[in-house]
Amino acid sequence: MLAGWSDPIAPALMSAGVLCLVLPWANRENPWARCGLIASSLILMWNYLFWRITQTLPPFGSTNWLFGIVFLAVELLVGVGTTITWTFLSRSSSRSAAVTANLPWLMQTQPLVDVLICTYNEDRAILERTIIGAMGMKYPNFRVWVLDDGKRSWLSDLCAQKGCHYLTRPDNSHAKAGNINHAIGHLAQLPSPPDFIAVLDADFVPFFNFVSRALSLFKEPSVGIVQTPQHFFNPDPIQSNLAISEVFPDEQRFFFDIIMPSKDAWELAFCCGTSSIIRFAALREIGGFPTDSVTEDFLLTVRLRERGYTTVYLNEKLSVGLAPEGINEYATQRTRWCLGLVQICRGPSGPFRLGNGLPFAFRISLIETFLYWGTSFLFRLFCLSAPALYFLFNIRMVQADLSDAVAHFAPMVLVQMAVTTWLGGGRMLPLISDVYQMLIAPEIITVVAVALVRPKGHKFKVTAKGIHHTGLTIQWQLLFRFLAFALITILGVAKVFVFDHSDLVEDGGALNLFWAWYNLMVLTICCLVCVEQPRRRVDERFSTKEKVTIRIGGHTRAYDVTDISAGGMRLAGEISDAVGSPATLIMGEVESSAIIARKGSNEFAVSLIGDEAREAMTRRVYSERYGKPLDEVRPSQVLTGILQRLAR
Repeated sequence: MLAGWSDPIAPALMSAGVLCLVLPWANRENPWARCGLIASSLILMWNYLFWRITQTLPPFGSTNWLFGIVFLAVELLVGVGTTITWTFLSRSSSRSAAVTANLPWLMQTQPLVDVLICTYNEDRAILERTIIGAMGMKYPNFRVWVLDDGKRSWLSDLCAQKGCHYLTRPDNSHAKAGNINHAIGHLAQLPSPPDFIAVLDADFVPFFNFVSRALSLFKEPSVGIVQTPQHFFNPDPIQSNLAISEVFPDEQRFFFDIIMPSKDAWELAFCCGTSSIIRFAALREIGGFPTDSVTEDFLLTVRLRERGYTTVYLNEKLSVGLAPEGINEYATQRTRWCLGLVQICRGPSGPFRLGNGLPFAFRISLIETFLYWGTSFLFRLFCLSAPALYFLFNIRMVQADLSDAVAHFAPMVLVQMAVTTWLGGGRMLPLISDVYQMLIAPEIITVVAVALVRPKGHKFKVTAKGIHHTGLTIQWQLLFRFLAFALITILGVAKVFVFDHSDLVEDGGALNLFWAWYNLMVLTICCLVCVEQPRRRVDERFSTKEKVTIRIGGHTRAYDVTDISAGGMRLAGEISDAVGSPATLIMGEVESSAIIARKGSNEFAVSLIGDEAREAMTRRVYSERYGKPLDEVRPSQVLTGILQRLAR
């Protein structure tokens, strides 16, 4: 089985050598370098797919052929979607220079902006920091409106206390889109209607320059929407449950930092809801937010594009919010995105509907996104099932021996991984990406199938925010799913080693064995993710290395801050004063009242006192100073973190 291995691994070794020579010197901002590397990746991918089509199908008419042709069809569709994605990635854009150039125009015109904070059932702590951030923005002409679909009297009182407007409506029809549309109707009747509206989810805190930076890109009258990226101040459930939040970035970083700038370069950027600004006249022209999709933000871009308005993307960190905090919340959010996209493709604004005014490139972009939701998750399940089906039931979806597979597959996957890592600056790790997909694959496949048949009549499901775990929470249903997949795979491997060695020497045996071991590794990590770790929910804490001056009585001393939150901070060092003693914190030019909250061994904690002090600290904490996006993956440390979780 191992004879003649120098021939099949030669293409992979050659590819690795070329990558080692080229990538350290390649500049991903250089369009020629991007195009060259992406073209190389696509050539290898289609060479592999040609081999799959011509040499790996089981004999025609057999049960194996039926499974094989379905698997190949799904893989080809994934290949088509990947080709479109890689083509878009050949270009990228940055609009920061245009913002700087347009700021004088903005300061001269100062259009009125209404900032809309959409809420349904979020806690007071979440809404309060969003309101504080919005009210603290540095722009001379804006109003803040809290749109409450929860009809909560305490929120009305909070808005009055903070000095912003509060608005509710008689019913909750059409969920978030209906909430915003009700507000649009109200704003249009005011003596001074806005020129633009900014949309914020209840958990997203804007930075002081959010409006001024994004608004600068509306100098061109054809711009209908400016979208900014979504950054998060908490780990998502995979980061948290695998204890890798310090060494692996959140899943959305590759999308917002790499994919969206590339789409923007092709004029294909789209609205992602929160942290966006929309031209009010254009919104009124199309009758407000569309309500025939649960992803009203994406559909808004499509409808405005049909009228000639573009969406542009400003890749600057101008707000921070909450990532989904649990696996269920993560699944709810992703299945809603999937459902909305399928609804759009099945509706009058779909890519195959003629006469709707969509440019050809935008239609291709819609097809690419549909192929992502409609085929990549299905392909992942096929890959998970194939080895077990082979060993247990002799179902051969791929008719190939290991040497052929290595010769065609290894160069492709090696180059794809390397180029993806190069393009993304290390924001993606294939193994963890597979885990993200496996967590929701059956749910996504179900949503696609149901929505294709029945696109209408689905309820909008809100992603819960502010969940609280005081201890371990095990997602048993999901865990049993992965354990079942793992058990079937293990039984298949055991059959080979214990009962029947012939599968190892037949065509495909060794290939499926390697395949099975990889699947078991992914399933093991998925099982770890199902054990949800405790989460802090009072105030998010951020590690920091800075100094603060504390004045107690007549004594003043500087201390090192080890972590900080909107409610207080922990400091290194000893303090002689008793717990409960009043103190004054001095950070820069800001003085805040506080008390000694806790004392420990060579450390102590202080808590802020009063609304004014907490508001000042909230603005300081939920800003660029403490938002800590992790832009690079450290593979060895990711592996170390996972192994440590296994050992617990």
